[in-house]
Parts: sequence; C-alpha cells; structure tokens
Amino acid sequence: MNLGVFNRVNLKDSTEGKGMYSEWASLSPMIQNGNEDSHSVLDKFGVGIGKDVAVGVVKQLASNLGITQAAEPSPLTTDSEVQWCMQVICFGLTLPLSEHDTIKDCVNVYCEWLSALLPIPKICVPKPVCEDPNLYARRIISHFHNLFVPRKGEDWPFLYQELGVDTINRQAVLCHRVLRTLQQLAHESVLLSRETWEALLLFLLAINDTLLSPPTVRDDVADQLCERVLSVLFEVWLIACARCFPSPPLWKTLRESCMNWRHRIALIEQWNRINLALTARVLEFMYGPTFPELKIGEEDLIPPGISNDCIAQSWFRFLHCLGNPVSLCRPEVISQTPKFLQFAITSDSVMDPCQHPCLQMLPMIFLKAIKGIAGQVDAFLGIAQTYSWEDVVTGGGSGDKSKEVTGVHNVNHSPTPPPQRRLAKSFSVAPSTTSKGIPKASLIGLTSSRVSTSIQPSSMSSSGPSSNSSLASMTSLSFECRSPLAQARPKCNSILHLFGEWLFEAGFIGCENAFRHRLGSDTNKRPNSIIVDNTKSSLNMSQPGSLNDSTELPSSLTIDKYESGRAEAIGALCRVFCAKKTGEEILPVYLARFYLALQQGLKVPSNRECGETLVSILLNSSDLFRLDLDGVQVLIPSVISALEIVLPEKDLKLKSAVSKIELRRASIHLLLSMLVLPLHFQNLIIRELINIGEKPVTFAQLKPRMMNLLMNALQVESDPHNTHMLLGGLLLCVQDSSALELVEQVAQPDSSTETTSNLLSSVSDTMSMGSATTGSGNADYHSLPDEIAQGFTDMQSQVPVDSAHALFVRATYLVCHRLISSWKTDLNVSLAALELLSGLARIQIRESDALECKRAVKWLCDYIVYQCSRPPPAHSKDLHSTIVAAFQCCAVWLLEHPYLLQDKDCLNTVLEVVELGVSGTKSVGKPGEKIRLKDAKELKPASMRVRDAAENLLTCILEQVGYFPSECGAESLSSLLDEVSLLKHCNSWPGDCTDRQTAVERFRYFVAEGSIMLALLEEPLGNDQDPQPTITVLIRGPFGRHAWTMQLRHLPRHRSGTKYHAPNPGRPVPMQDMPPRPEVKQKYFPDSVERVPQCKVDQSIPNLDTVTLSESTVADETAKLAQLLERQTVSETNMGVAYEGQQDGIAECTPPTVCHEYQTARLFLSHFGFLRFDKHKENSSAPTLIALDSSATDFCKDLASLDSMSSRTCDTVHVFYVRAEQHTVYEIVSNVVHESTVTPQFLDFLLTLGWPVNVAQHAGWTGHISTSWRVSTGAQPNHLSDHGGSLFDGQSQVLYWAEACTEVAFVVPSQLKKNDTQPSAESLTYNTNYSHSSWYGVNENVNKEKPRTLSLDLDKNPVTSSSSLTSGSSTRRSTARHQPHPQTNTKIMVVWLESYEDHLQFPIAELLPYMSTGLETTPPRPGDCFVIFLHRLNSDLLRVHLQGPSGRMNLATPLVDGMVVSRRSLGPLVRQTALNMSRRRRLDNDTYQPPHVRRRLKVQEMVQKYKREMTEPELLTYLFSNP
Repeated sequence: MNLGVFNRVNLKDSTEGKGMYSEWASLSPMIQNGNEDSHSVLDKFGVGIGKDVAVGVVKQLASNLGITQAAEPSPLTTDSEVQWCMQVICFGLTLPLSEHDTIKDCVNVYCEWLSALLPIPKICVPKPVCEDPNLYARRIISHFHNLFVPRKGEDWPFLYQELGVDTINRQAVLCHRVLRTLQQLAHESVLLSRETWEALLLFLLAINDTLLSPPTVRDDVADQLCERVLSVLFEVWLIACARCFPSPPLWKTLRESCMNWRHRIALIEQWNRINLALTARVLEFMYGPTFPELKIGEEDLIPPGISNDCIAQSWFRFLHCLGNPVSLCRPEVISQTPKFLQFAITSDSVMDPCQHPCLQMLPMIFLKAIKGIAGQVDAFLGIAQTYSWEDVVTGGGSGDKSKEVTGVHNVNHSPTPPPQRRLAKSFSVAPSTTSKGIPKASLIGLTSSRVSTSIQPSSMSSSGPSSNSSLASMTSLSFECRSPLAQARPKCNSILHLFGEWLFEAGFIGCENAFRHRLGSDTNKRPNSIIVDNTKSSLNMSQPGSLNDSTELPSSLTIDKYESGRAEAIGALCRVFCAKKTGEEILPVYLARFYLALQQGLKVPSNRECGETLVSILLNSSDLFRLDLDGVQVLIPSVISALEIVLPEKDLKLKSAVSKIELRRASIHLLLSMLVLPLHFQNLIIRELINIGEKPVTFAQLKPRMMNLLMNALQVESDPHNTHMLLGGLLLCVQDSSALELVEQVAQPDSSTETTSNLLSSVSDTMSMGSATTGSGNADYHSLPDEIAQGFTDMQSQVPVDSAHALFVRATYLVCHRLISSWKTDLNVSLAALELLSGLARIQIRESDALECKRAVKWLCDYIVYQCSRPPPAHSKDLHSTIVAAFQCCAVWLLEHPYLLQDKDCLNTVLEVVELGVSGTKSVGKPGEKIRLKDAKELKPASMRVRDAAENLLTCILEQVGYFPSECGAESLSSLLDEVSLLKHCNSWPGDCTDRQTAVERFRYFVAEGSIMLALLEEPLGNDQDPQPTITVLIRGPFGRHAWTMQLRHLPRHRSGTKYHAPNPGRPVPMQDMPPRPEVKQKYFPDSVERVPQCKVDQSIPNLDTVTLSESTVADETAKLAQLLERQTVSETNMGVAYEGQQDGIAECTPPTVCHEYQTARLFLSHFGFLRFDKHKENSSAPTLIALDSSATDFCKDLASLDSMSSRTCDTVHVFYVRAEQHTVYEIVSNVVHESTVTPQFLDFLLTLGWPVNVAQHAGWTGHISTSWRVSTGAQPNHLSDHGGSLFDGQSQVLYWAEACTEVAFVVPSQLKKNDTQPSAESLTYNTNYSHSSWYGVNENVNKEKPRTLSLDLDKNPVTSSSSLTSGSSTRRSTARHQPHPQTNTKIMVVWLESYEDHLQFPIAELLPYMSTGLETTPPRPGDCFVIFLHRLNSDLLRVHLQGPSGRMNLATPLVDGMVVSRRSLGPLVRQTALNMSRRRRLDNDTYQPPHVRRRLKVQEMVQKYKREMTEPELLTYLFSNP
C-alpha cells in the first residue's frame, strides 16, 4: 500500500475548506453515511423473501395509479397501512437493476403520492398522506435515495461492465422521473415546510455526492446523470432561496460537496450558468435598466418573486461554493477526497490519486471556471454579451472539444454527458435525440460568447486544452469588437475586491520560479505544505514549484497545460484595469500585482512564439497607457519586447486561434499610445519592477526601437485599417521630433547628420538609377529591386533614427515605395499615404534634403501616371479619387518647396503629368513614338474631376509657387481691389461716392475664352502729369480676381524722364523766288497717235456721237458726265486764281498736338490678341471675345456674387471645452466666457490652430458666409482680457489658417451670441445677398445626369451660338440655382474634455445651432458630424478619440482613434486631420465641384444672361466709340 496515499487520507483539511461557514457544523457526514429512514424492515429478512413481498405489493399498488388503467382511490386508509407499504416500497427501490419493472412501479407509486403536496392531489393518493403530506414526503424523499446508490456488494466503477446499455438507459429514465417530480414539487407546491425543504436539499446533495464524488468512469450512470442531477440541485436550491432560505449548515455542506465534485466538468458549467443568471439580476437592481443587459437566454431560471436581498445573498454564496477556482489547476488538491484516495488504495494500476485518467480534463475545467469568472467581470464592466447555452453545447463547449483535449494514454473519455443525452426538462434518453431538441437549460461551456469564431478541430497527442480550442474567446476581445464600457460601471477596486484574488492567483500560474527568491519557499517541503505556505504569501502564488517537476505529474497535467486559463484570467484583469475612469484611484497593491502579472506574461520565449498569455495581454490592453495608471511606465520595455515579435513578423507564429489582424491592431494601438513618451520624458529612468541588477533604461533610449518597430510594422502590414493607423503614427513621430528640435534648437552632430544624409541619399540614388532607365509611364511599380530593399534594410540598422530628418527620409522612402507597389489599389490606404506625404511636406525640417523632396514629387507623378494608365475596366470613382488626391498632394509639395521647380527635370515631370491630367495623354509618349503636338490631340481626360485637379495644379505652379502668400497676405489669393476701390484713385470720381452700380458703369466688360471676365477702365489713375496710354484691368477668372494697370510706353521706364515730344522747333524760312509756272496743255493721247494711219478695224468701233444718237439713255449719261467735267474744270481754275492771289499769306504747317485721350481698351484687346483681323480664322462657331451689358439689371449683383466665390476650399472647425460631468449645452458654451473656467493648456492649444484675425478687417473665410470675403475699414478689433476662448467666437475674431488651396476658420462658440439665425437679405451686402448661389450657384444643367459634360463643352465653345442662345435663353434665365450638397459643408468639432467619459454623453445635436456657417440648406444631422475629442492626461499628454459617420472612406489621418500626442504637435495634427476629413468628404461627394469650376460656370452663366448681341463689325464700332 502506498504510504503517501495513506498519509493523505489521514491529513487534516487544508485551509481551503474554511470560509464564511467555518463556525457552523457541516452536514456532510449525514449525506455521506446515509439516513436511517432510508432502510426498510424487510432488510432483516432474506433477499428472496423481501423480493417476493415487494413484487406482489408494489404491483398491486401500481395498478391503481391510472397509468395502465383508470385510477382508483387508494385502499390504504390508516397511517399504519401506509407506513407498512412504504417499508415494502423502500425495499423495492434497493432491488437489483435486473428487477427493473418492480423498481419502476416503486418509483411510479411514490411519484404519484407526492402529488399530495400539489394544489390538486391525485385520486390514488392515500388519505393519511393527504392529511400530513410533509411528513410522508420527507420519508418518500429519503427512500428515493436507494434508487441512486450502488447495491450491496456492487461497486460503481465495475457495476456496469456486465450490464447492457439498455439497462443503464432504463435506470436513467427512472432517475429522471424522480428528479422531474421533485423539481415540480419545488416549483408548484405551496405546502412545503422548512423541514421538507431541508430534507429535499439534503437528498439532492446526497445523490449528487453519491454519483459525482467517485472518479469519473466513462458511460456509467453517474456519467449519464451528472448534468441532470446538478441542474436540479442548483435550480431547486434557487427556489429554496426564494421560499425558505437554506440554513448556514446547508450552505456549508453545499460548498464542501461541490469541492468534492470539481473533477466533473458539468459542475463548472452549471456553476457558471447559475452565477451568470444571478449576476444578470444583480446588475438589474443595482444599476438600473440603463445598464447594459446581460442576456443569458434563461430568463425563467431565477424564480419569480425573489427579493433583491435574497438574490444578492444567493449570488455571493453560489459564487464561493467551489472554493478557490484556481485550485482546479492543482491535481493533488482536486484528488484529495476520500473517494479518490479510496480508489488509489484499492487500485493496483494507480499509484497516486492525481494520476487518475479523469483528471486529464482539469485544464479544460480550469479554463471554463476562469471564463465564467471573466464573464461576470465583463458583465460588471458593461460589456454586455448574449450567453447562449445551445451554441455552447453544439459548438463543442464540453462535447467533442473535451474529447480532443483528453487523448493522453489512449484514454478517450466521452463528453460529460454525451451529446445524445444532454437532457434538461425533457427526459427522453432515446439515442436519436439530436441537438435540435437541446433545451436552454443545458450546461454552459462558456467558450466565451464574447467571441463567435469557428474553431477548426485538430487532433492532439497530449492532454490539456488544444491551442485551437482553448482560446476561442480571444478574438472577441479585440479592440474593435468589444462593446463600449458602461458609464455607470463600478470602480475597478470594487471588482477586484470580488474577483481579484482568484484572477491574480490564476495569472501567476507557472511564474513561481521567477519569484522563488522572494517567497523564500523550501523545495524540500512536501507539495501540500508548499501550497499552504504559498497561499499565505504576499504574492499569493498559486502553484507549487514542485508541480513543475514532470516526474510527479503526468505530462497532460504539467503547468503549461493551464496556460489557456491563465491567459483568460490576465485578459480579464487587463479589461478591469483598462476600465479605469478619469480621476479614479486604484489601490497600489492591486497595481503592483497587476504590473507583476503583466511583466511575467509579456516575457518573450526563446522560440519567439506568441503564447496565449501574451496574446491575451495584447488584445485586452489597448488602453493601458492612456488611462493615467500610476507607474504604468515600468511596463514599457516589456511591452516593446512583446510588440517586436508581433508587428515586424509577416508570418506570425501563434498558439491560439485568434485573428492575426486583430492581434496586430491591438498591438498598434499600444504602440500609438507610446510613440511620444521617449521625447516627452527623455532622460527619465524607467524603474525596474523587480530589481534583477540590469542596467537602467531611459525613455530616450527606447526611441530607436520604437521607430524601427513602426517602420518594420508598416513594411509588412497588409490590413488596410492597420496600415491607416500606422501611417498616422508615422506622421506623429516626424511632427513631434521636428517640433522638439525647433523648440529646443538642438541640432544633430555634424558627423552623424552627414552620415545619415549620405547613407539615405545613396540608397535613394541607387533606387532612382535603377528606375531611371524606364520611362515614367513604364516603370515597374510592383516591387523595388531586391538588392535595393536589402540595402535599405541594412541602412536602417546603421542610421540613427532620432533626428527628424532621418525620420523624414525613411518615412518618405517607405511610404512612396509602398504606395506604388502595394497600396495603389486600396482607396483608404492610398488616401492615408497621400495625407501623410502632404503632412511631411508641411513639416519644417532643419536639414531638409532637396534630393529627397525631388524624389517624392517624382514618385507622386509616377503614381498618377500609373493610375491613369490602368485599363478602362479599372477606372472608377475610387480610382479617380486617388488621382485627385495625388494631384493635391503634389501641389502641397511644390508650394512648400518652391525650389523644386528650379530643377529642369522636376519641372518637366510635373508639367507632363499636368498635361496627362488635362488631356488624357502625353505629347511625349514611349520611346520611339512620334511626338503629338497639343493642337493635334483630342481632349480625353480620365475624368472631369481629374482634369479639374490637374488644372488646379497648373495654376498653382504658374501663380502660387514661390509667390504665396502674396502682398494681400494668406487671407486672400485675389486682389482686394474692386471697381469702387480703383475709381477712388481717379480724379473724376467723387471722393465720398461708394455706389457700386455707378462704379460698374465706368468699366467695359468683356469675356474672353468663355471663362475670363475683363473689366476695363480707360481712365488714368491720377497720373495726368505723365500722360500715357493707360488702362486698368480687373481680371476675374476661375482662380480669383486680379488687378492690372498697364501703360503703352515707347521707351523703357528707366528712360521715361527724357521728353521725346519736344515743343515745335519751327522750320527753315521758305525761298521767296518761286519758279515760273509752266503752261501745260492736257492731252489724253500722245501726238504720235494722229500720225498712225487708220485701218478698217479702227472704224469698227463707233465714235461717241454715234452711240449717243442711237441710244437715249447713253446720251443722258454722257451729258451728265460732261457737266461734271465742266464743273471740275471751273473749280480747279478758281483754286489756281485764288492761290496766286494769296501766295504771300500761306499758313505754316505744324505737327498736331500731343494726344491725351486714348482708346486704350481697343489697344489692350488688340495687343493681347483678343481682336484678330486676319481672314484665316479658326473654324469656331463662337467669337473669342464677348462684350457684356453692364447696365443690365442684376449685373452688379451677379458680379458681387462672383467676387464672393472663393477660389479656395473653405472649412470651419468649432472648438468646445467640456468640464467634468457637463452634459448640457448652456454649461458647455459658457465655459469659454471666462479664463478661470478653462485650463491654460486649452488656451495655448487654441493659438496653435491658427492666427487670430479681426472679422471686420478679414478678407478670407471667417466661419460664416455673412462676414466672409469682404473688408470693412471702419470696425475696430474687440480685445477681451478675460476670456477662455470666447474672443474667437466669430463675432469679433476667429482663428484662421490658410494655404494656397484651402482656408479654415476655427470658431469657439460662446454663450455671448448664438449663430443660429440666417442673415436676412436686407442686412447683407453684395457679397452676401447671394450666399448660397454665390458659393455653389451653377446653371440647371449642372445637376443633370452628366453634370460635368457641360463644363467641358463650354470650355471648347465658350459661348453658344445665337440660335442656340435664343432657344435656350429663356429657360436658363428662369432656372432655380443649384443647392449645395450636405457633404460640402462638413461639420467638424474639436472637443476638449476634462473627463474622458463625458464623450459618451456629448450633446452633438443640441450644439449644432451654434455651428451655423450660412451654407446650410437642410438641417445638419448629428450622425454626419466629425468629432475630435481631446483629453489631457496627468502626464500633460493628450489622448485622442475620433467619432464620425461610417462610410466607404474611413476617418482621416494623421490623428488616429486612441492615439496619445504631445502638446507641441497637437495643433498641427488637429488642423491637418480636420482638413483631411473635409477633403475626403469632398472626394466622396459625386456632385461636388471645385471652387475654380464653380467660378468658371458662374462666368459662363453671366455670359448667357448679359451678352451683347453683336457682329464683329458692331463689336469694333463699339470699341472705337466712347463708353
């Protein structure tokens, strides 16, 4: 006999059995030794005699029950008769199973007699039983015990080896009949007394102990009934709690009994089931109906009418009825029961109880128990999930999965119970029962309904939970899938008080060796004594070190097999600590144990495989560094080490069946929350959690690892969402590094800077040389040469990544390469990459590398070429959106780095791409192709959106690059001069006149090329002292308004002082001696004519006289001609006479006077080629120059509308400040009124968004249409000394930021004035009367099925012909103007939160009236708003939360939801994110038109309305006439 086993039999109970009932007596001996009332007097006689008596009596009693025939009243009328029969029935229940019919009759009789406790007893019940039903019910219940116990001389493990399955099924049916009857009594009876209740509960405890205490044997009756007897026990116990609360001895007995059954998986499943049902009711009455409901699918499990106090008491007691669930990972503790020890003593094959084959299920049992606890933790956190028992049963909760995990030593246990016999309220045990009939009361496996993933079964050669099945719950714990936490959730300390001890202990499983020096444990102690000591230690280690010795435990029960349960426990702890609210305090002891558990769980194994614990930590700790947890920075080195085996690996090795994408996403969230820490804390030392003598690490030393981690992760990432997040983090790093260097003026050492530049440039040069041999349109974009990629990888290991310049170069190289090779087909990733490149272009890098910038522009152009050259089936709205975004990005690079256009190759590349975008093809094609001139090409752009974007880039190159901001400032791209302003400089204009209509009439208006309006003023602007042909031109085109003043000069300006028009110098005195005037006789023919002899031919021509005589008409005409000749002769004679008489008084000839009046309009139009007089004109149906009638009605109004249409996109961002627990609009908008109600950091943040401008004197966008794009010199700025941001509410000042292509106003609404009313028509000037139509107004055809075709046609033929205009003019002039699409007026909010949880109740809908811009045509919807929440942490960093409508395009970068940013980079990142949000919204809008297109269409509309119908001669006559 094994002496060790004998010692365990005699060992006293451990401390685990003690608890809240330690002072109460246990009833365990009573249920284990049996009750005397369960013995019959017939036991005194022989088995044969008793059998004969029982068979005869019971058969007679069963015949009156009404089962086979009509029921009859019982013949038993006295107590003695009934008691005698009960002695017989009691004996009949002890008969061998071969006497099935007799046992069945005994069960039927007793079940019918128990109806005496029901409201309507059956007729067959004896009268004495009806009179005292409780007394007889207690005796009957005690007799029923005989049905469930082994017969004398038989032992359960060997009993059924000689019996068939049919016999076992028959007995199971009888047991189910008894259980069903007792369950019915508990539900329906109102007569049960306390004694009867206690008897019933003791009976259920006894039969459960009898069946479940022995070690599990496959397919025995205990295996058959395990689930059923447990479910009845717990359900009846719950009913007893509602009607007759069990006494403390009963609760203690239940606890002790359950601890003896812990090797049964069904016990854990039923325990989870009851706990979750009670937890759902506890949450309901503790936190109210608004708390997320815990749906378990068993609403009737809790009896009706039970009080809240009773539910709370029952919930806590049931929760602790198993003792410490972590003991499930200690086989020697679970097997330390009398039945196991007895089995080991009597068995020859088992040397130790912990080696019993049934204990191979302990890893799965432990996992289910921890998952049950984790489910309750999630319920208290408000992570409401639906727990469905049917899914668990059919999905392998304890079915086939159990068979998977118990394959050691060829012991294949069947499910407990088998699937075909999972019974609850239906008691059929037919083998054909399918899962279709599985009731909701079935056992719960808690494969965590937080996850619903299909797990592929896999065969295992070792025991313990399989890697594919044990972590089925983990995928649900991803950042995106989890439900939001309940706002009214309890504090973390409260949850940890309830479950922390178990979770911490489970989390430290297998970590004992790491703390052995701290525990001071003695390895020579017996295993059990080590357990006791360890449970008393400060760290509460759960597993003794000796259990790790494989010689003491089977390989299926080694500590590593319990890693799934440990991972679940640590995951639950992570969710608890990540549920910390703003300002909430967590006890330091909990924080210390939590950090210690995470540090151990994050250890990277030597094989660099992601274990289940590490995966669980990463999936559940996304918010770990965003919550102001005290001392959490000590975990940063461990977390980075863990991320280094997850993010850079393309083929990640995982033990658990979790989504690699979700795991990487959670890891990226952790990385994004740590990126700014190295530069924020810099040289601060990270303390060690456990002093192991290693060299301390500073935050700054971790930056290279983080940067390499970020770059490597971006290089291998394939998921679009994850890539989107990484791109945002990359721009954050570059922005933060650059801002820090600029603030601190810290330059990199010359040597390292030079090395960095040379290394990076050399690799880039190699790349460019490798791709330069191919044309820009023919390059292979799929991948770079392998040697180049390898060179870049080697470079990354050599080049320091601390400087902003190094990050800039690496980011540009990597993003451009992946944009062309991998990301070009994904819309969101392409947009995010282009947004990052735009952000990089705007960052001021001190050591900017022109070569890298040039290469980035070249890559962008190649990207556009590739996208445009894709086959027609690939062209879609998304593709064209990426091309438009690439053109915009290219414009940003050129505007921020204007020196790039000084490079001939760069300029040529950009202009070729512009040509491609405008026309659809390049003039210079592939090598060998003929050059196509632009005049010979047909305009076929990829789309009108692409053409518009290319035109915008071309205009930026010609007008803005190197010249922005202009003399007017960044507020306006157009000239601030208009007609009134120009005429104020004319001498003929009254100084006090400001009438615009009068001013407009002084100008001549023409439209050239259908899109450029020319306003010509021929009066000089006050320069009469130097009269020159002077003209002033106001040019209104698609890209703004410009004022030109030109003079026609014959000398250069530096010689303009020389007077070339000197006074008359006179002429020489004429000679008085006039020569004689000869007399000349006029002859018509020479004299020789008369000497020529005539011939007959000469006579053929009749003379004049002959003709005049023959024709009267000719005679009349000849007479008139003679008269005219005579008059002329007389006139000439008279002139000669007069000349001779006045020869001495002839006036001297003088040059004409200098001209001071010029037709300069004609000169300008002619010199600039708008007037052509050649006859070989182009075949054009419309003239190139059209005169407009400026005196027409509404001309001045439409002209003002055109001026109020900005040539840039305009956006508005509204900023709010929310103090802790503020939810009303009045409170929120009132915060910014006074400086004392906001933090200084908020005011500093406002000034980083833009620069303050005075609304009255501001020429750009102000946030509202009524005050934008007009300048008033009379108003004075309003300076407030005490304000919390209300100064920028849009009434007096706003915060403004602009670049060449866009402008944005940041408005801080306040309670002082509410912008919820639209300005009336009377109160607005010319700039605002046309508010909606001026910004979006186009003609009616713009909104048709092909809106942009009209624009292209009008460009080719600027004005329709007279016939078409006549037919369509009436329709066009009566057209209602186009209304703006809601997406063109994007609502963006920036909200500064003092308490992060307030974002859940932020009143977006109520604040929309404060965000009016005047562009709204329909009420904005709260769901269409983009919100950027900012929460300041105690470390002075800020946590970002993004909220917005879900659509095809994700939220824009660079800010990412959950990112932690520094204050120095917050302003630019918020501004860029807001701008990118608006840009993406415009890209996604089918009806959106760029500003220059709207201006062009407005000019074309004015042409059609105010055109002067003139032919070309009439136009020339109009030009030669004075206006």
